[in-house]
Amino acid sequence: MAGTFWSPETDPRLGRPDLAVRTRVDPPATIRPAVTAAEPAGPDEGIVGDSPAWRYVMFRVDQVATTMATVLLLGDTGTGKEVVARAIHRRSRRANGKFVALNCSALPAGLVESELFGHERGAFTGAHASQQGRFELAHRGTLFLDEIAELPLELQPKLLRALQEGQFDRLGSSRSMDVDVRVIAATNRDLTEDVRQGRFRQDLFYRLNVFPITLPTLRERREDIPLLVNHLIARFSRSLRKPVAPVPPSVMRQLTEYDWPGNIRELENVIQRAIISSSDGVPSLQDLSLATARPAGARSTGTTLESVEREHILHILGMTGWRIEGARGAATLLGLKPSTLRSRLRKLGIQRSV
Repeated sequence: MAGTFWSPETDPRLGRPDLAVRTRVDPPATIRPAVTAAEPAGPDEGIVGDSPAWRYVMFRVDQVATTMATVLLLGDTGTGKEVVARAIHRRSRRANGKFVALNCSALPAGLVESELFGHERGAFTGAHASQQGRFELAHRGTLFLDEIAELPLELQPKLLRALQEGQFDRLGSSRSMDVDVRVIAATNRDLTEDVRQGRFRQDLFYRLNVFPITLPTLRERREDIPLLVNHLIARFSRSLRKPVAPVPPSVMRQLTEYDWPGNIRELENVIQRAIISSSDGVPSLQDLSLATARPAGARSTGTTLESVEREHILHILGMTGWRIEGARGAATLLGLKPSTLRSRLRKLGIQRSV
């Protein structure tokens, strides 16, 4: 294999091995893909970073992991909230229990209740057998509720009861069930704004917001980008079975200067695409497909008022990860109402690329 890959075991700059370790693919679940088997406590796999911002995140993780406190993970899309949730689970007294995950935005509203709390046979059309919900599956373990802001308003009182009393009812059942679950929730939305707008219950917010941890964006921890790049190259080189040489300094500089609106998820996609596209094992700027991306701090070259406005709006949208609403949303930063900003986006033909 050409070149030498970075690894946390050989990097003298890392004083704490738990801050930069390799990623392991969890074994397949025996019941559902989102349920992982009991994992042994030990180094957190997938956690890579040595910047002050990331060290503070891990300090907060250490503070709360061994308690029973509910944790609320905040941050933009792609910042690694599930990775941090798994790190909390592995460091907790429940590390030998299951880690169960549910993305509240990935299911139709009518199925979320059944997925969370289970159902009895005949509870609804198509319910031919009883089924456990995620709370039951996570008994004596950890339940990770991603995109919690998307939970339908009518289900929020039932979640609040499960959190406060450790009890819930399966759909179609009149018998309450007891459960012992540690809940970690995550969102990229401003829940205080959702509470103010009546989209999220205030009492549930207070119950979830016991110990908040805010994850920094990738542009707020640029010094971690070289570590992440080398970590991802080593990972994808193994999974793709393709030798990859060290990243040239010019390419690493481009990666470090880029704003990364999609955060670590976008970085993963870029690195994987570069490895696949590389013909000689040396990732190039062409392989990265960043030629049209604006580096951090770059200014618009447009001369007309409309082009300047367009560039400015795109820059703000990139800073916020295309979040429009909320205290940290693009509309607030631009001093506009969300509806006004959406109208400007339509008029200027601005659409988020997939």
